[in-house]
Amino acid sequence: MPVKPALETPDAKQKLDGSVSFYFGDTPHPPILENYGEVVSNKRTNAFAKSNAETCQRVVLSNFIEFQERAKALGGNAVVNVTSYFRRNEVRDDDRYECHVGFLMSGVALKGDVVKLAD
Repeated sequence: MPVKPALETPDAKQKLDGSVSFYFGDTPHPPILENYGEVVSNKRTNAFAKSNAETCQRVVLSNFIEFQERAKALGGNAVVNVTSYFRRNEVRDDDRYECHVGFLMSGVALKGDVVKLAD
């Protein structure tokens, strides 16, 4: 699924405060000043009677919210090298994530590095 539409939903604009940036795959970013280590987020959501796009956007947003909270708690301002990590199978892409949709549940797992980037 494409990342950009998930980050442009009204929910994303309300729940992501802009203090933490997300860089998927090998997307270029400013120089890293400090690396706080790798984080993994594995979220699920109810998929019953919802479109694949809707349920995937909702569950990936849950991952972004967790990344934002963890980055802020550690003193970071970005999560870089974000990759899909479903069942510990890493899939690297600069603008897409892997979403697994079932009849009742959808799941997204992501991993990335919490860092402090130069301005």
